[in-house]
Amino acid sequence: MPPSDSQTPSAGPGQSLSLLDTTSITVGIIIGSAVYKIAPLVVAGAGEWSLWLWVAGGAVALVGAMCYAELATAFPHVGGTYVYLSEGLGRNVGFAFAWTEFWIVRPGNIGAVAFVLADYAVPLFSRADGSTGAISQGSVAALIAALSIGGLAVLNAIGLKAGTRAQNALTALKLLGLLLLVAVGFSVSPSRESLPSTALNGSISLALIQIMFAYGGWADMSFVAAEVRHPERNILRALVLGTVTVTVIYLLVNAAFLHALGLAGVAASQAVAADVLSLRLGTWGAKAISILVVISCLGAINGMLFTGARVFYALGQHHPTLRWLGNWNEQTGVPLRSLVMQTVVTLALVAICRREGFERLVVFTAPFYWGFIALVAVSQIGLRLKGKMAAAAFRTPLFPLLPLIFAGTSGAMVYAALDYARHNQSVEGLWALGVIAVGIVVGLCDWLARRR
Repeated sequence: MPPSDSQTPSAGPGQSLSLLDTTSITVGIIIGSAVYKIAPLVVAGAGEWSLWLWVAGGAVALVGAMCYAELATAFPHVGGTYVYLSEGLGRNVGFAFAWTEFWIVRPGNIGAVAFVLADYAVPLFSRADGSTGAISQGSVAALIAALSIGGLAVLNAIGLKAGTRAQNALTALKLLGLLLLVAVGFSVSPSRESLPSTALNGSISLALIQIMFAYGGWADMSFVAAEVRHPERNILRALVLGTVTVTVIYLLVNAAFLHALGLAGVAASQAVAADVLSLRLGTWGAKAISILVVISCLGAINGMLFTGARVFYALGQHHPTLRWLGNWNEQTGVPLRSLVMQTVVTLALVAICRREGFERLVVFTAPFYWGFIALVAVSQIGLRLKGKMAAAAFRTPLFPLLPLIFAGTSGAMVYAALDYARHNQSVEGLWALGVIAVGIVVGLCDWLARRR
């Protein structure tokens, strides 16, 4: 999207990211801690159909990746979703997305993953009796969460190469660890324990929602579209290759769980990956899975910090009220101001929110995330019908069927998240409503400034 007349950038992004870099971003953000947590929930809800649900979730994610590939090759600019909404539905809609992303969605997701990391890291630093000395476990977890966010933010602030190398290394370690988990799962004698129908205490619809959460995050690669080498081919390759890789990994991991523990064992497990590793590694299995989850979470946090800062840079480029965010540091090759502000907001939420409240906040952010994702599909249809996608190097097949499927599945996630928020009211919801109210005022001021 061309910048507004009000901007005076001193620098801008260059095409520095390879296919490996962008694929690592996609895989690294998607695979966090969800696969370890929700595998038992999916089996409890779907039973012997659980693997097919993972296939269905991967297919939906692939549909979304193809829709984003067309938009990203048509508009290879910094900002991804922000750009597509601004182009298709107007700058006010783009502003609304970036505002909620800045204050609610991005810090909530980063902070939540950091707390999961901390939960698994605390035992690694605990004494033999499980205690953490004079400092409470909650304080140690909060400190670890803050240090992980701050440390990775500093690493990204050093320069583009430091951030991408860290992402590539963390993604490689994550995949190696998951393949080790798969190998251990298939190396033991298969479990023949069946799951009686009375043990199905969940629902297929809830299982699908959990799976879609596990596949979330692939759209973030589009935020760095302007920095991809040969975007006409590498954007599509990174999105599709990353999504397919994650789908294959998820299927292998869940198949290994079922092979080692059986349907009943997986459904009843409180720590399914640790239970599988303990079959070969004994008590070392718990520590091994803790290290693997920490690495997975570090990769997800680094990817979200890396891509999220680009959205706020694009926001500053096109909206005069927030122009100070639209600065690209030429020496480091990163949007330094946006990265710093994103980190400050996230660390503030980590400091002031109770851990349980923070998790509720993340669930409450889902309507915002999936609502805007659904609008991206609507935007794609409108832009295609208006003839504004002529520059796209890739065309989404079966148009408009696939974008409509994409919009429908995203809309279903919005409904499920709103239903959860309605039954689990909390002060975090009031905070989010306050953010929206302030955003309306700031957006109105920005609109008036653009008119002038």
